[in-house]
Amino acid sequence: MGIELGRRRAWQRNTQAITQSLLGLFLTQPCPLCDRTTPQGICPTCQRQVRQSQLDTPLDASHSGLTVLSWGRYEDTLRQLIRQFKYSGQPELATWLGIEMGKTWQHYQQSQRRPAPRPLVLVPIPLHASKLQQRGFNQAEQLALAMERQVQVPVMGAGLVRVQATQAQHSLSRSERQANLAQAFQVNPSHLLALRQTTVWLVDDIFTTGATAHAAAHVLRRSGISVAGLCTVARAELQGHP
Repeated sequence: MGIELGRRRAWQRNTQAITQSLLGLFLTQPCPLCDRTTPQGICPTCQRQVRQSQLDTPLDASHSGLTVLSWGRYEDTLRQLIRQFKYSGQPELATWLGIEMGKTWQHYQQSQRRPAPRPLVLVPIPLHASKLQQRGFNQAEQLALAMERQVQVPVMGAGLVRVQATQAQHSLSRSERQANLAQAFQVNPSHLLALRQTTVWLVDDIFTTGATAHAAAHVLRRSGISVAGLCTVARAELQGHP
């Protein structure tokens, strides 16, 4: 009986190992940057390359009234990864990026000596309905949901609404961006009372001039909602624009 039981257990272990191996084959997918097969979303080699753009100082305190945290510089492999995420229909890439953002945010929060007076929530910068339909997902919301796993702060995805379709920001100067966004956002009325009981952290993919974040923060504050700051994947340098 002892030999038979041992054989049975050995067979069960072998079966489990084979099953796990087969599952691993099905769960792996090509890395979006190099096409190597990986179960991690982004292969370890490309992760190392992306980390070369990670900022030593995530905090940008130069924007009056808005704390800005960015994980990396919008350059090289990180830029390529963000473009794959947004424009190649790969929202699953938000998982790795959002968790890294969450770690950056956590480090900042731990450095603050005073706790937030009200519960914190993550509010993604919204897309206009036409852009959302075209892309199929809101990249900022996907990043916020991935951050939520890391930081255990709830996401209020519908807290802010984009009511005007605006011109693409990358082609505009700072003043043109501000004018472009002046009436773009409004607070979702069904979330107004709940948001007034919280402190908001905005979430977006890229920070350039800050026009989008400041416009969103202004609308929230005008409605009596506290806004602490903005967390993004990357900080970009705007070249050739005043």
